[in-house]
Amino acid sequence: MTAPEMARQASPHAEWAIRPERSNRAMLRLMAWISLRLGRVPARFVLAGVSLYFLLFAPTAKAASRIYLCRALDREPTFADLFRHFYSFASTIHDRIFLLNGRFDLFQVEVHGEDIIQDVLAAGRGAILMGAHMGSFEVVRAIGCRQPGLRVAMLMYEENARNLNATLAAINPAAAQDTIPLGQIDSMLRAQACLDEGMALGVLGDRTLGGDPTLRVSFLGQDAEFPVGPMRLAAMLKRPVLFMSGLYLGGNRYAIHFERLADFSALERSGRDAAIQSAVAVYVACLERHCRAAPCNWFNFFDFWRARDAAKT
Repeated sequence: MTAPEMARQASPHAEWAIRPERSNRAMLRLMAWISLRLGRVPARFVLAGVSLYFLLFAPTAKAASRIYLCRALDREPTFADLFRHFYSFASTIHDRIFLLNGRFDLFQVEVHGEDIIQDVLAAGRGAILMGAHMGSFEVVRAIGCRQPGLRVAMLMYEENARNLNATLAAINPAAAQDTIPLGQIDSMLRAQACLDEGMALGVLGDRTLGGDPTLRVSFLGQDAEFPVGPMRLAAMLKRPVLFMSGLYLGGNRYAIHFERLADFSALERSGRDAAIQSAVAVYVACLERHCRAAPCNWFNFFDFWRARDAAKT
């Protein structure tokens, strides 16, 4: 990667950030109440109807799903492919209710690369877990709750953190304590403190709010913009970076993956930009591999490949 490939600015207003949400806190509370009282299996019968509703009446999301699946599958997706994509998304949201309430017994979770994260955290300096809007982050946090010494906090943009904390409070108020909003005066201090305690910090590296520095990288056959900020944060904190994903496999099954991406522990300032660009490229290659292996797990329902100039019009 060369310096000119670094985009100065992303679109002034990222499409996903300005799109209004279709859910609300009252509905989340109602969904949580029904699910926790009726149980997971009976409550899941409504997911098919919910998925079909959004597939039929959310044309923008449907179009984005078709574009993505065409790339990930290397063919034109069928209606069944589109439905599975929406249904997987609905399933991970629904399962969040049970995971946040400690019902880990309801799920079968396999962990790949567990030795990698254990080795990294054994050093006692923490680690950055670079994820994406893929599968379920809650299932990754659930593993942390089950394993002594593995604590996972989430770094998010302030507005997203506010929305998420409201959602978590509607389900389980205690779950919001490990969410750190970015953009506040003490954000870096809180992140540094968590790492110094040996915690893992989760960051999602596949979206930008707009106006952030980005890097154009080939992804599923065409260049797309990825934010540099999450990897730059890891470099500033001088910590190792692991890829993480909690893939939904259907039914009650999940697969968690940890892979090494970069280690900024001994990074010199003079080589920071090149190291960051290289790490972003490795991250994107890893993300692409998981998208092809489990295509219904990537949940960016907007035109991810739309050109930056087109977004300004």
